[in-house]
Amino acid sequence: MIKQRINFFQFCDSFSDTYKNNFTYEGKKALFEYLEELSDDIGENIELDPISLCCEYDEYANFDDIKQTYPNIKDIDDLRDYTQVIEFNEGIIIQAF
Repeated sequence: MIKQRINFFQFCDSFSDTYKNNFTYEGKKALFEYLEELSDDIGENIELDPISLCCEYDEYANFDDIKQTYPNIKDIDDLRDYTQVIEFNEGIIIQAF
């Protein structure tokens, strides 16, 4: 098996035309940084699979948008009890549940 370390720009380019709009530029940056940190924390490489990432994570502009999808969630701390939350200046990415 051949493994390659990629940078942020290669990460962005890996999203094909079909999936390029699933995350904003800022969202891709936040997700890339999260996955790099996760890889370091668990001591394992993470396979880059953009289709899987698009199925597994959702980006929202703000918490009110999340409430529309998950009306039983009270606040951001409650959301963290259910799933992984990646907050960044322009929005929030969550692991779908």
